[in-house]
Amino acid sequence: MDTTTAVRSTARVFRPFHTFEGEGFPVRRPFPQPELPLVDPFLMVDQVGPHVLGPGEARGTPPHPHRGFETVQYVIDGAVEDLDSEGHRRVVNPGGVQWLTAGSGLVHLARPTPELLAEGGPQHLLQIWVNLPARLKATPPRVQYGSVPRDIPTVATDDGACELTVIAGSTHGVSGPFETHTPVLVVHARLAAGGRAEFAVPAGHNAMLYVLSGTAATPDAELPDGHLALLARDGDRFAVSAPGGPAEVMVLAGEPIGEPVARTGPFVMNDAAGIRRAQLDYQRGLMGRIDV
Repeated sequence: MDTTTAVRSTARVFRPFHTFEGEGFPVRRPFPQPELPLVDPFLMVDQVGPHVLGPGEARGTPPHPHRGFETVQYVIDGAVEDLDSEGHRRVVNPGGVQWLTAGSGLVHLARPTPELLAEGGPQHLLQIWVNLPARLKATPPRVQYGSVPRDIPTVATDDGACELTVIAGSTHGVSGPFETHTPVLVVHARLAAGGRAEFAVPAGHNAMLYVLSGTAATPDAELPDGHLALLARDGDRFAVSAPGGPAEVMVLAGEPIGEPVARTGPFVMNDAAGIRRAQLDYQRGLMGRIDV
C-alpha cells in the first residue's frame, strides 16, 4: 500500500480502568494495563477528574521518588503545588504544565493549593509518563514549567472548529515550549461538534488518541469518553473528529525508544538490577528529601 498520503487506521481501541493514587484520589487510566503495558515511549496516562470537590476533599501525593523517566503534569482545572528535593517549588495554575525529567532520581510531592483544599472547587488534570533511553537515565534531574495558560501556545484549525493546545512537539505551524529528550507530540485538542483535525506523523512513530470528554472518532472507529485509540503505523498522518457533540482529546505521538523496560512503582529502568539500585539509592537518601 502507498503510505505517502495515507491516513493511519485504528489498530485497537482500549477502555480505561479506574483506580486510586496518592492520598486516595480517583484516576481513570487507559494504560498501563495487561493488554497495553506501554506505547513506547509513553509509559502511562492518568486522568484525574473532571469533578467538583467539596471543602477538605482535595487530595495530593505524599513525597515519593522518581528515576529513569519524565513526568508531564497538565493541569486543566484546579491549581496544584509541586515541590521536589532539588529545591523547586511552584504552583501550576489551570492551563499550566510541569515537565519533570527525573533522570538520576529525585523526590517529588504534588498537593492541592491551600485555597482548593479549604474551599473546594473544580479539578481536572493529566499525568503522562515518558520514558528515557538508557543513555539518559542518569541525566541530572530537571524541571520545566509552563505555569499558566499563556505559557502554552494554542492554534485553531483553518475552519476554526478545533482548538489545539500544543504542549510538546510541533503541529499546525506551532511548537510547544518544552525541550524533550525524545521526539514527542503532546496536544490537547478541543473539537466543536462536527470538527476535525489532522496531524502529521513520521514513519515508525507510535500515535494514539485518548478521549478526555465527549465522543470522538477516527476514520474507522468510534471513541467514547475515556477510550484510547492505538493507531497503526500505516500512514504519515492521522485524524480525529467529533461527529456528534463537542469532544476533547489528548493527541500523543512519539519515536519509540526500542529498549527493554523494567519498572516498579516510581522507577523505570532497563533491567532488574537497575531497579534494585534505584530502590537502594532511595532508601539511602541519595535522591534527597523534601522539607514540607
